[in-house]
Amino acid sequence: MDNKQIARILRETAQLLEIDGAIIGRYRSYEKAAELIDGLPDSIEEMVKDPKKLKELPGIGDGMAAHLAEIVETGDYALRKKLLKKYPATLLDVLQLQSLGPKKVAFLWSNFKAGTVADVERIAKEGKLRDLPGFGEKSEQNILKAVEVFKKSSGRFHIDVAEDAAMAIVAHIKKAGKAVHDVTPAGSLRRGKETVGDLDLLVTLADGHTSQKHVDALAKHILEFPGIDQTLAHGENKVSFTLQNGLQVDVRLLEKENFGAALLYFTGSKEHNVTLRGRANDMGYTLNEYALATLKAEKRVAGRTEEEIYSKLKLDFIPPELRENAGEIAAAEHHKLPHLITLAGMKGDLQMHSTASDGKNSIEEMAEAARQLGHQYIAITDHSKAVTVANGLDEKRMAAHIKKIHAANDKRLGIRLLAGAEVDILKDGSLDYSDEILAQLEVVVCSVHSYFNLDRAEMTERMLAAIENPYTQIIAHPTGRLLLRRDPIDYDMEKILEACAKNGVAMECNSYPDRLDLKDVYLRMCKDRGVKVVISTDSHSAANLSFIRYGVTMARRGWLEKHDVINTLPTEQFLAALRPKPGAAKLRSVTSKKAAARR
Repeated sequence: MDNKQIARILRETAQLLEIDGAIIGRYRSYEKAAELIDGLPDSIEEMVKDPKKLKELPGIGDGMAAHLAEIVETGDYALRKKLLKKYPATLLDVLQLQSLGPKKVAFLWSNFKAGTVADVERIAKEGKLRDLPGFGEKSEQNILKAVEVFKKSSGRFHIDVAEDAAMAIVAHIKKAGKAVHDVTPAGSLRRGKETVGDLDLLVTLADGHTSQKHVDALAKHILEFPGIDQTLAHGENKVSFTLQNGLQVDVRLLEKENFGAALLYFTGSKEHNVTLRGRANDMGYTLNEYALATLKAEKRVAGRTEEEIYSKLKLDFIPPELRENAGEIAAAEHHKLPHLITLAGMKGDLQMHSTASDGKNSIEEMAEAARQLGHQYIAITDHSKAVTVANGLDEKRMAAHIKKIHAANDKRLGIRLLAGAEVDILKDGSLDYSDEILAQLEVVVCSVHSYFNLDRAEMTERMLAAIENPYTQIIAHPTGRLLLRRDPIDYDMEKILEACAKNGVAMECNSYPDRLDLKDVYLRMCKDRGVKVVISTDSHSAANLSFIRYGVTMARRGWLEKHDVINTLPTEQFLAALRPKPGAAKLRSVTSKKAAARR
């Protein structure tokens, strides 16, 4: 079992315990263990083999170590199974509704026997909640909105979940040995979509292993993957199955000469493929999943690689992230495709949290992990005081924290640490720190964590007020969306981007798989309007820092190039590209001289 599966079982146990009325200390122990395991780079499955090492983890005592051993051995947990006999498993779906926590879910179950999302939707539509304590008419409306989000997201998975599954299945298939030439993920995962509905894998057969006998043997091996829940299909050159988390996987077995055509076809998007086939027909060709061929003689002209197919269609190669029928084919025809940003071009990460607020690692640990990734600089941006649930820092603590970050630089860690903060944008658009504290920060990242349901006009004015504040430099996770859980906040994006361009405020492309915010369409709008972009991870542990690859993928989907993203710049050039704060030139001069002295 991977860490995410183990963490999910612990988290669901905590939620069911809270519904059951357990004392806070009991269910919080499971929550904390889930949070810890979700962010660990090391395999819990391996650590369970060494209980002494396992119990060195914070919060893991004898009891939790035994629970983890049980989960790894059996694939489940007895207490969770016991609670699921008392409560329907569908309550776990109800818990995903943004407006409902375990206590309200327990209330709905005990008073209405509402055990499914459909049950909750029905009683909300019937107006049965508006007069109850803790609910009200507005709460009813929020619940109905959350139900709509759930319906839209049902059956979809975060990109990291799909990627982890793909890697595990690919590793299993390659164990078949000489029969396999290569295994390549296709579909929406290859295009870098924020969420994935199903997983497409293409297996190219090795020379001498293309007979039906070899194919059948390989298919049998694939279906021995230990994570399979149900086999859906087993044909001549395809096997389909679902994993235990519900993700459907389609594996196609094909010969090398068809690989390019199949990869193009199964990568999609559907709209891109339709337009491409139309172009092929206009040029006297037919294009399908097997080859590009002449219409009349059905003579094969390309199919082994995607590059040769695009070339025959007189197009530059189109990167998978751009294949959404959003102008990429015309750009490829006229040699105007962007030179997309790459992960190798990133020089720093501008949003992360340490143990000073709600992070799992110290400043020095975050710095070392970032240095190993090749970063030249990072900004430590712990939460401001308004986010009490995240142990946000008041002004006194933040002043001391800034000094601590500067002191860490004196340790010559091999990477530049920038003193930053994730400063809350309050309801009226003001910032959560005084100008005195804001002036001391080298990087001011501003974000919304409250009052998500303001109307469009009020939210727009709130954001504009924050952008016009002379200390605001970066707007973090700008739309506040949580993929598969919470819709974006509603404001006039055109006005916001216009204000960002005017004031020199950068928009963040948040790399965290739950967010991936801004989305591709808005990133392309930033590019078109000259708005600066930064790619940050919003890491809460050292293990999260590698998530920057997902932000880069989103930036590629938004047609961004290296010059569009300011944290592709070396340290001093990056700092100069940030919006200058009042008195910032003097502060930057002092810190730059100190950095030079240390070098």
